[in-house]
Amino acid sequence: MKRMGSGDTTFVRPALLSALLATTMFTGVSAAFAQDTNGELETVVVTAEKRTENLQNVPMNVTAITSEKLEQLHLTDFTEFALYMPSVEFAVSGQGSNGGPGFSNVTMRGIASDQNGNHSGPLPPVGVYLDEQPITTINGTLDVPTYDLERVEALSGPQGTLYGASSEAGTIRIITNKPDTSGFAASYSVDGNSVDHGGLGYTADGMVNIPLSDNVAIRIVAWDEHDAGYINNVYGTMTFPSSGITINNAATAKKDYNTVDKLGGRVALKIDLDNNWTITPVLMGQREDTNGFFGYNPLIGDLDVTHFMPEYVRDDWYSAALTIQGKIGNVDLLYSGGYMSRTIDSQADYADYSFWYDTLYSYGKYITNNSGALIDPQQYIDGKDHFTKQNHEFRIETSKDSSLRLTAGAYYGDETHAILQDYKVNGLRTSPLLVGGVPDYSYFFTVPGWTNTLWLTDQFREDQDYAVFGELAYDILPNLTLTGGIRFFEDNNSLKGFFGLGRNAMLTSAGGPGLCFSQTPIYNNGPCTDLDADVKDHGETHKINLTWHIDDDRMVYATYSTGFRPGGVNRVTGFPPYAPDTLTNYELGWKTSWDDNRLRVNGAVYWENWNNFQFPFLGPNSVTVIVDGGQATVKGSEFDVSWLPIDSLTLTASGAYNDAQLSQDYCGVVGTTSCPGTAEAPKGTQLPITPKWKINATARYDFTVAGIKAHVEGSAVHESGEWPDLRIEQRSILGESQPFSTFDFNTGIDEDNWALELYIQNLTDERAQLGRFAECTPQTCGVDTYILPSQPRTIGLRFSQKF
Repeated sequence: MKRMGSGDTTFVRPALLSALLATTMFTGVSAAFAQDTNGELETVVVTAEKRTENLQNVPMNVTAITSEKLEQLHLTDFTEFALYMPSVEFAVSGQGSNGGPGFSNVTMRGIASDQNGNHSGPLPPVGVYLDEQPITTINGTLDVPTYDLERVEALSGPQGTLYGASSEAGTIRIITNKPDTSGFAASYSVDGNSVDHGGLGYTADGMVNIPLSDNVAIRIVAWDEHDAGYINNVYGTMTFPSSGITINNAATAKKDYNTVDKLGGRVALKIDLDNNWTITPVLMGQREDTNGFFGYNPLIGDLDVTHFMPEYVRDDWYSAALTIQGKIGNVDLLYSGGYMSRTIDSQADYADYSFWYDTLYSYGKYITNNSGALIDPQQYIDGKDHFTKQNHEFRIETSKDSSLRLTAGAYYGDETHAILQDYKVNGLRTSPLLVGGVPDYSYFFTVPGWTNTLWLTDQFREDQDYAVFGELAYDILPNLTLTGGIRFFEDNNSLKGFFGLGRNAMLTSAGGPGLCFSQTPIYNNGPCTDLDADVKDHGETHKINLTWHIDDDRMVYATYSTGFRPGGVNRVTGFPPYAPDTLTNYELGWKTSWDDNRLRVNGAVYWENWNNFQFPFLGPNSVTVIVDGGQATVKGSEFDVSWLPIDSLTLTASGAYNDAQLSQDYCGVVGTTSCPGTAEAPKGTQLPITPKWKINATARYDFTVAGIKAHVEGSAVHESGEWPDLRIEQRSILGESQPFSTFDFNTGIDEDNWALELYIQNLTDERAQLGRFAECTPQTCGVDTYILPSQPRTIGLRFSQKF
């Protein structure tokens, strides 16, 4: 038994972006491999504290992957560069999605309770920013390509004072290259690759930077990418026990069917009004079409599934941002505003749910057509999601040369999500079955007004955030600085509309017409209204940091900081709203350089208390429920080492250890911390998603052959095992993701304005398990546990040029 294939929607490339890409390929360049010319490690500049600083002077643990490193390691999207960020993990929820790009939910330092990324679930614990613009959404992180990025930063630990609600456990910042008025520049790169057990892929990128005058420049970037598939939808059948109806997937079976096509671009304009004021508007957008499913079922075979209905995701998004920077006297002022719109049109196979509910609960015998005959009971999900996100921040910063420095500001954010999840059974009857002239409500029928719809979610969600914040730093001594920060916030979560079955919903606590309190739809096209609720919270977060610069090359710091995540509304009757959760962090860290900056050793140790954490899980009818799970503790450490033993050899390594576990029993009963019976997860249980160990290392050797510069480079990533769920019973069903080690290799030459490189990713073809999930409640569908694998061994060739 099992599942299906690919959507057949034609992928149309907009003419404007195709023309732009062609233009940049004929006038452009890829960034050259930067070589150190001073016999020391390069200086990495970051803006983690919302001011430009040398990474070695920032008193927090920041992992920064520069544009050079992104290119050298061939890290093209979030799931790839996250492997090289030791404290960063991600989970992909399989329910209602295909497990592909754009559905990654980010976690840091073990602050994770479940992989469920449901539309009506809690906000993420990690904020993701594109420059100054927050781009975090409930269902997953935008799949932003890494071409022409300046760097990616991972800020570990609570960032509540400067970054707010969605940065409880940390923040990811994606920093783009800005227009440059100093001169013309252009680049392009083309890449072809072959995936073992899969197909062929390609990438074409281009950039052009054009000064329009002495004080105005424009930067245009475009990309076109096709990722080869490697999951096979193999032929199979499924027989439903209640009716004996057998289906097959002959129409949708296909080899290598999980393909991805991306087409997008970015346009940025920089206007220097005078020596003090600059305006930078940026417009960025992407269309991403994914087909198939990105996990495999080991019961079917390696990299194999058997799915029955078409599966696809059409993910279109754009963001428009405006930054105004200026100076009045010694005070820097900044306004940043942005608007993002994201539309997802998807279809997902849901045959697992149908089969196992029929097998265990005889679900299929209640699925009939209008004639009363039993029909194929398999479900599929049509989804239409529309996100909007706007943000406005005003910030001031006093002179960094003063012994007393202030960063302060005000913030407003508003995120909306129009949710349509239409669970369909083709041919489902449209009214109650009459037995002896009396309606028999044990039989399913469509949601009123919705053809073939067995279950409907038609809701509107809004999350608002208001805040004022400030950080004050004072140099007690020239080498001893005390910093204090606070953020006052108010947030509001609201959810309204309709959700539930068409049949007599008084039989379930999940919703439906029988529980509607108004026959007038409050939102969109639902048959009536059974949900209209909101929750408001307010409070503050804090930060205290003491930094001691022992000398110009060595610094130690101690930090106390807090973070928070807003509460929200539970849809399911009988479950109260879930409360905010908070994180308290105690951290000691160090930044050191040795041997004339040829050796750099950075690290941190920390203790974090996660209070009243939000735990989402699949409850009645596999509907997401969020409860306040109790307390958890994380004891961990992070390190980052870079060494230049000789001028031509660079060695780097970084890693993290996170002992994240419950500090009290999780009972599984709302509002109960003292379990009357066996705890669903006892004290000491390892939190899910995060491995205890995550380590990476890279060695790069640069040399010259016949006057041509060349290099060889090897990288390794190791992760220990992790669990997909908090609860013990669910773990026993889904299983543990096993430890893995992957190896990458590349070699190439570059001469004058061009470079050619051969690379191999996942050299040993390791089947790294990046996640495990079932399509519904594990006790029901867990027999069919899917594994989300890393991409198999990939061999590619890339050519780039600059002018």
